[in-house]
Parts: sequence; C-alpha cells; structure tokens
Amino acid sequence: MKLVLVLGDQLTPSLSALRAADKTQDVVIMAEVRDEATYVRHHKKKIAFTFAAMRHFAQELQADGWNVVYSRYDDPAASESIPAALLTQAQAFKTDKVLTTQCGEHRLRSAITDTPLAIETLPDDRFISTTENFNTWADGRKQLRMEYFYRDMRRKTGLLMEGDRPEGGHWNYDKDNRKPAKRDLFFPRQLEHTPDQITETVLDLVEQHFPKHPGNLRPFLLATDRQGAERSAATFFETALPLFGDFQDAMLSGEAFLYHSVLSTYLNAGLLDARQLCDQAAAAYAAGKAPLNAVEGYIRQILGWREFVRGIYDREGPNYTARNHLSATGALPPFYWDPSATDMACVKSAVAQTLEYGYAHHIQRLMVTGTFALLAGVDPYALHEWYLAVYTDAYEWVEVPNVIGMSQFADGGVLASKPYAASGAYISRMSDYCAGCAYSVRKRRGPGACPFNPLYWDFLVRNREKLAGNPRMTQMYRTWDKMDEVSRAETLHSAAEILTKLHSGDRV
Repeated sequence: MKLVLVLGDQLTPSLSALRAADKTQDVVIMAEVRDEATYVRHHKKKIAFTFAAMRHFAQELQADGWNVVYSRYDDPAASESIPAALLTQAQAFKTDKVLTTQCGEHRLRSAITDTPLAIETLPDDRFISTTENFNTWADGRKQLRMEYFYRDMRRKTGLLMEGDRPEGGHWNYDKDNRKPAKRDLFFPRQLEHTPDQITETVLDLVEQHFPKHPGNLRPFLLATDRQGAERSAATFFETALPLFGDFQDAMLSGEAFLYHSVLSTYLNAGLLDARQLCDQAAAAYAAGKAPLNAVEGYIRQILGWREFVRGIYDREGPNYTARNHLSATGALPPFYWDPSATDMACVKSAVAQTLEYGYAHHIQRLMVTGTFALLAGVDPYALHEWYLAVYTDAYEWVEVPNVIGMSQFADGGVLASKPYAASGAYISRMSDYCAGCAYSVRKRRGPGACPFNPLYWDFLVRNREKLAGNPRMTQMYRTWDKMDEVSRAETLHSAAEILTKLHSGDRV
C-alpha cells in the first residue's frame, strides 16, 4: 500500500496522485499543520478557507470510497509539519511508500523529498501548459515575455482562434480595457456563501488559535466546497464578464470587486479548473453573451499570466525570492498592516480592502501597494512575504514572480521588460482615490504633494545606472534631464523628506 498526500491547494478529484493510486488499498493523508499555517502570518480568512476547504474535500473523497486519514489542527496528536505527518502515518501503516503530486512551493518540495520515505512525485497536470512545454518555449530566447507565450498558448489550445489567426484579428484588446469606473455604473454583487457547520467550526478554531494574524475573519462569505465555487463562477459569467474587460484596471473606493471574477482563491486551491474557466468564457463569447475584449482579457489572465508565472517560478528555482536587482533594503512601512497609519487614500483603501477580504485586484496590487513599495525602495523579500500572507489566493508559485519579477523588478527583467514605476497620475486616471486624499496629485513636489510624484523621480535617479540603458525608460530620463536644476533639487528634497519619514516610522 501507499500513502497518498493531498495538500491544501490540491483539492481536485482528478489530482495526478489520486489518479495513480489504488482506492482499494492506498490511504489518503491530509493534515492541517502549524508550519503551513504560520511560516508567514497568513490572513485569518486564508487559514479559515484552506482548513474548511480541506475538510470538505476530505468528505468528498470519503464519499467516493477513499480511505482518508485527516489530522485537524487542534487534534492533540497533530503534527507540526507535512513531513512529520507523513512520517507518523508511515509508521502507523507500516509503509514507506508515498505518492504525491508536485506541490507549488520549492520550500515544501524540498521538505517532502528530504524525508527518509520513498517519495514518488507526479507532475501537477492541472495547469494548461506543462513545465516541460514552458521550458521548450523559453529555451534560446533572449527575453521571456508573456505576450508571446500567450500567443503560443492560444495557438496550441485553439482558444479564441480562427484557424491560425486570433479571433477578431488582434491578440489582445488592452486598448479597450483601460476605462476608469464611474459611480453611476451598475456593479454586480459577489455571490455570498453562508458558512455551514464545517466552516463555522473552522472559523471558531482560527479565532482561538490565530488571534494575532492579520485581517478580519468575519463576516466570512467565501465558498469552501466545489459546488459553491462553481456557483460563484456561474454568477461571474452571467453578471460580470460582459463588462470585465472595459473596467478591469479601474479602482473605486468602497467597491472592492467591481466586475472581477474573484475566483482565483478557488482556482489556486483546486476547486475550479483553469481550462474549464477559459472554455466557459469562450462559450460566453460564442453565444453572444460577452464581447471579445472582455472574454480575451479574462482568458489572458489565466492562459497568459497564470501559466506564464508558473513557468517562470519553476524555471528560476528556489533562489528566486532572494533576487534584489535594485538593491532595495527599506523596511515594509507599518501602514501595510494598519491602513489608518497613512494619509495616502489609494494605499489606505487598497490595504483596508485587503485586510477585510484577503483580496485586491491586480491593479491595486501592482500599481498601488506594489508601486509604492518599488518607489520607496522597500526590500522586495519583505514585500513578497506581505503579499504571501495577506491574500487568500497567494501561493508562492504565483505570488513570487508577480512580486519579485513584475511588481518590484527585483529579477532585473527576467519577467517584465521595465519596472512598473509610475507617479500619482496613473492612479488618478484609473480611480477616484485622489479626490478624497489629503495629498494633491497635481502637486509635483513640496508640502502636500502626492508622495508618488517626487518618489517616482527619486526612484529613477537612484537607479539610473541600472535602468538608463533600458529602451523603455529612455524618454523618462530625457524628461528628467530637461527639468531645470531648481525643480530637480526640490523634487529630490521632497522625496528625501518622505523617505526619512518612512525610515523613522512616521506617518506618510
């Protein structure tokens, strides 16, 4: 017999380890362990979702005839780690054979394979592309860019294709997808799920055992089983997909979800299937229920970005988190944990929403909390740990490339062609945050100026040696060089004052 390890982000009945196992004699091992719940200070909702979803999946497997040994976090004999849980059950069942599906984090991969057990690891084939296919595509290329990988995936899958040409004649419709949202639009509501007894029990456990972890635990409205996740997906495709494309980059205070699917938590845990979501979106377009710009934009997030960052993570290896191309060493500002500690309306709104829901959409992450950290010179590893902790959809394979590569340019351009640095003008254009801010986005420097404005130029100046050769940065350096000396000196002085406040922990 074999032990079949199933982790908290592998909640899929067709998991490769389950397909290869023998239901009549093998034993499924699932365990809620301290190390996985605490290696960063995970959001309370993230822990609650994971434990509750695991418990529901264990019931699903048992109903399907599997023998499941499930260890709860508050069991007196609970193991501290996944390897310890495996060793305990190996001794109990008198076997050293373990069947696993490759997990999504290098840290845990090493911990499992370093045990004295006979570990057989199968590929995680829930992705649309394999690691081997990604490496074949990547080998020999001078630059790895998502757009070209995405086109290759479109051709391979046939999604939104007319023969060998993209549907509608264009590969993407970004130009149509940058509209700022307005208050007079009707926003569809996210499907809210009432916790069942299993989930309520988990919520009580999290309340008791993780009181110092960040975020609000209740109200808890996430689905924790496959059926609930599928209902959420159906609601998105019916009510929000048609306008998803137009407003996918928009931000509004008090509106956390807009037209976003908010399905990534379910998808990354294994409750939803990536290819099926893409097929559902394509079917909505074929049926005339959603326009091409919306459907293409949604499919690109999964078939393009999600698959691409997974390929980057596996290719770059376990030391990817240590990259720090721009030598940033600043501490993470305290307002990333307490939004009341900043007067910047955009950061306050994005962080408050994050702590409430364990969710923020991609532009809030990239262009608000990510860009501010980039401009302020925050240590990318510290920011990485924050993102990994606070978002319910965050696992290292997806979060690290997005933060280390995309957001902080700490990999020196492996993933992105330039740093995503921006002044306050971008946030003003795509949101209503600036209208209610204590700072003026129109003011470039001096007292009351939006901190993003002087920090943007300071970022360019202090990183000039590493960035000036980037052709996509040339115009911005030319603009800086054309400024008069007084303006440049005042800008750098304003930035220095902001950075001094940040370094001393003062309010910004």
